[in-house]
Amino acid sequence: MSGERYAVVSCHVERMLDDRVWAAFARLHDRRPGGFAIAALIRPPDGEAGEDEVAWLERARIAASRGPLGHHTHWTSPTHARPSSGDVSAGERVLREGRWLHEHGLAPTLFCGGGWYTDLSVVAACATLGYVDCTPRARRPAYLPARGEWAELSSPARVDLGSGTAVVAVPTTHSVGDLVRSLARPRGLAAGVVHVYFHDTDLLDTRRARALTAALRLLALRRRAVSLDDVSRDAADTAVVSWDDIARGGAGPAPQ
Repeated sequence: MSGERYAVVSCHVERMLDDRVWAAFARLHDRRPGGFAIAALIRPPDGEAGEDEVAWLERARIAASRGPLGHHTHWTSPTHARPSSGDVSAGERVLREGRWLHEHGLAPTLFCGGGWYTDLSVVAACATLGYVDCTPRARRPAYLPARGEWAELSSPARVDLGSGTAVVAVPTTHSVGDLVRSLARPRGLAAGVVHVYFHDTDLLDTRRARALTAALRLLALRRRAVSLDDVSRDAADTAVVSWDDIARGGAGPAPQ
């Protein structure tokens, strides 16, 4: 697919045990607006929050049967995506959750850090688990804290971590609002892959859900609809970039 103009879609499935949210997502996932096989990026059930593991696994397996499956870590709690403490390595958490998913018969191929958080330990964990990383963003999310860690990447690439280790990354480029605004302009879609993401909770807002569905159908007229797994396989042979070149935030200067 190198050189082609294509698009992919993913959903951060964060409230899988909320019946209304799940029903709305399941309907959209099954319909595939625009022909998109939407990747479901899921976080494991939180035992401390009392989430039902059996019900969660049942729904996770349904999601996996309908399209690409990814692992989406919420670092602090089900309702708090970014880390709030440096006591535990973020990479160790990804490894622990990823192994739990595999032990329960799930085989995610993708990863996205909650709140777009990432660091070298997280990317190294993705390499260990064989994940393609969708955490990098084409542009800095405006709501990040001044020195909040994230990664900037504009197109699919292999990210070199040093010591001969590399991770395939397919950056996330458009929120629903970004997509709608881009489609409204004659040349609003950037070159390269368009990776649209949304949250399952977005679908509870009827107007937002309709806007997403309409935008995906229009996007499919301008870009070939493919799955994230297809793009990931193609990206394995693409350009190599250094982790140091895409890492942002942390101890460095605050964004201007």
